[in-house]
Amino acid sequence: MTDEHEASRQSEQRLAPGDVVRHFKRETIVDPGTRYLYRILHFAIHSESGEPYVVYKALYGECLVYVRPMSMFMSEVDHEKYPGIRQHWRFELAGSGELPPG
Repeated sequence: MTDEHEASRQSEQRLAPGDVVRHFKRETIVDPGTRYLYRILHFAIHSESGEPYVVYKALYGECLVYVRPMSMFMSEVDHEKYPGIRQHWRFELAGSGELPPG
């Protein structure tokens, strides 16, 4: 993904700490509950490379905290590998009907 494309993607989504996002694999579950929902905690910068990262927390199971390179977090779904997925981006803002209570 080019820097220009990534900047456009970030602008389009306007993701911010506190936002709840869904991973594209949420589409593969019949009754997902909160599976594949995550809350963005922070944006971080790698101390050596300067690469931007997203720090996010699962809203299901053990509520683990993950870190992923921004370029991967903001990437498009590989529709050749996952042809049945309708979601365009790996992570997208969750709809109001998907948000967990509270």
